[in-house]
Amino acid sequence: MKTTGRRRAEHDEEGAQSRILHAAEELFANSGIDGTSVRQIAEKADVPVGLINYYFGSKEGLYRAIFQARAPVVVEERRVGLAMAAMEDDPRRRLEMIVKAILVPMLNLRSREGINHFSLLLARETGDPRSTERGILQEMFDPIAREIIGQLKLIWPQRSDAEVHWAYQMIIGVMIFIMADGGRITRLSEGRADPENVDDTLRIVVPLLLNGLASG
Repeated sequence: MKTTGRRRAEHDEEGAQSRILHAAEELFANSGIDGTSVRQIAEKADVPVGLINYYFGSKEGLYRAIFQARAPVVVEERRVGLAMAAMEDDPRRRLEMIVKAILVPMLNLRSREGINHFSLLLARETGDPRSTERGILQEMFDPIAREIIGQLKLIWPQRSDAEVHWAYQMIIGVMIFIMADGGRITRLSEGRADPENVDDTLRIVVPLLLNGLASG
């Protein structure tokens, strides 16, 4: 009986933490960390306010916990894509694979039902002036960014260090704009351009990026 009660308590605890994380992810994505209160998160997660501090220490701790839960999946998918790109001899084809290694994990995340809020949250964090202070991007995404830039340098040994970094920034900028899009491109195109359609988005966006990067 005691064991059963302990398991039930552990299950309830995991359920509460999961509800808090999901509620916070959605609220932070829609309103940002500064525009979201701990009380709003608690109400949406249907938990006492005190549980948030109990499990995560603070609102900032909860914010970081969301990235700690989501970022490793994105980073690992990128790392797999980069490993495949490194085996490609043709520079143009390798560049295409690197671009896809950057874009595909986030496009998949955006289109995957139930966790699309993280793509908007990451876009918010990237453009937030306080992101450097929090250090989330530096800690969780800068290492894979340096790996990507390293592969770009191998493709373009004749280009300056600044050019390679700006090329990376171009790709990331396109990715972030797609992630942050709330339906405008779909509305303007009358449904012909839809970020939720991963295959069509890649088919159109990747060649545009490749042509732009090749013209430098």
